[in-house]
Amino acid sequence: MRTSDEAGRGARGASFSVADPATGEICGEAPDMRPDELDAVIGRAHRAWPGWRADAAARTRALLGAADAVEAAGDDLAPLLTREQGKPLAESYAEVARTAARLRYFADLAPRTRRISDGRPVRSEVRWRPVGPVAAIVPWNFPLQLAAAKFAPALAAGNTMVLKPSPYTPLATRLLGSVLAAALPEDVLTVVTGREPLGARLASHPGIRHVTFTGSVPTGRAVAEGAAASLARVTLELGGNDAAVLLDDVDVEAVADRLFWAAFRNCGQVCMAVKRVYAPARLHAEVVEALAQRAKSVAVGSGLDPDTRIGPVNNAPQLARVAELTERALADGARAAAGGHRLDGPGHFFAPTVLTGVPPGSAVVTEEQFGPVLPVLPYGSVDEAVDAANGTGFGLGGSVWGTDLDRAEAVADRLECGTAWINHHAELSLAQPFAGIKDSGVGVAGGPWGLYGNLRPFVVHRPEGP
Repeated sequence: MRTSDEAGRGARGASFSVADPATGEICGEAPDMRPDELDAVIGRAHRAWPGWRADAAARTRALLGAADAVEAAGDDLAPLLTREQGKPLAESYAEVARTAARLRYFADLAPRTRRISDGRPVRSEVRWRPVGPVAAIVPWNFPLQLAAAKFAPALAAGNTMVLKPSPYTPLATRLLGSVLAAALPEDVLTVVTGREPLGARLASHPGIRHVTFTGSVPTGRAVAEGAAASLARVTLELGGNDAAVLLDDVDVEAVADRLFWAAFRNCGQVCMAVKRVYAPARLHAEVVEALAQRAKSVAVGSGLDPDTRIGPVNNAPQLARVAELTERALADGARAAAGGHRLDGPGHFFAPTVLTGVPPGSAVVTEEQFGPVLPVLPYGSVDEAVDAANGTGFGLGGSVWGTDLDRAEAVADRLECGTAWINHHAELSLAQPFAGIKDSGVGVAGGPWGLYGNLRPFVVHRPEGP
């Protein structure tokens, strides 16, 4: 298997710098591949494909070996991930563990041949074939975990892959590629790094048969337009603006910790984080106070500091967006019960922020802030809360919190999203589907659905008997 050092440095040897978001210091460099160099990379992925798809048992062994290799490299991968992404070191170790777990899960999955009977003397079987070389474009919030969410099912299905991480977080992914090289045949998985227009060229390349992308809605639309030129399949996970609806029987203090971390884990940079809270009017002040106390007391700092619970925002443009959305909300009459400002010193730090008195139409409510800012809004009736929760263009996840679980589930069933949780949020099993509706995406990841998303049906008809 090649990494971008081998496949993409090119004759001119161009590279770009990667900054530590906690300090602003350069923590490494990555090759800056030219778009025209992709032809050779994708050509090799095509040539590796027949051998890789031919032997399912060998694929299983290789993916299990890859999982072992990832676990063995945890002490190298996790600190590097923290340096370039910013998250606490414990969360980086957890991300490495989930990467290995996903490889093991998909290594044991296999598509099932299905026989179809319609009363005629014909035997019809639906079999499954891999689609061919797959392109994966991964964002900066969970570089390893989201890469594995794409390459594990694609490789298990018998496809090859070209993987492009974000220019903000390419280092750990490149190291991951090197770690996997010992377990996977050459050119089955190639990691390429570079700035735009590399991603656009990869998504639109005629040699790619499936494009899987996680990122913003505008970029996702551009990816889909590029893939359409060659009629390549697309899987798009385009973020969310998840709402948490608290019912009037909720025990605020009992759920406050879970609710806080559902919003602020990874500095709020989670597609399915809680990004809006709707609380009954009589409990609104109590909810704001409980969340604000936690925001004020949580340890914020470098992810390499063992006491840190919340790290920096990953990059300067995202920090500027978080600050802008907060400032606009405050200008519109909102109040910061906690935070509301950048923190002094080097790095991209923003104080964990809980907003109250936010106008419902404020951009911090209607758009995805993707940072450590949480608006808490009061409601008068459950119908009003459900309408507000459903009132954006997103539909990734949502949650309902209360003591009466049957009632909470009935409310959750009314949420317009792909996954709804009761009394918790953003907890996923490897075996379950993950998909959004509306602007939150196209296609399904996770579980058997993720495997079949990388396969195409192949039907064989034959007469019964001689």
